Amino acid sequence: MQDINALLETALKEAKNLKPGESFLVKDLFKGYLWNRIPRGDRLLLGSLFLSHVSMHDCQITVSNKGASGQQRYQKD
Repeated sequence: MQDINALLETALKEAKNLKPGESFLVKDLFKGYLWNRIPRGDRLLLGSLFLSHVSMHDCQITVSNKGASGQQRYQKD
């Protein structure tokens, strides 16, 4: 499996392709089969790292409410 930092970079790169106002989950930034290949522990870590990164840097991404499934939602500014 890919290095967790490479996965974070992929997620951040894909987030740049979103249009302003679009709401998303981290898993939306990956193709379904690629997301499913990431071990659960790595997916959880990736979610934490993504949240930390967008909170500390000006990525033009706003942290929104958690969804019904407990997953953190984001919105492109």
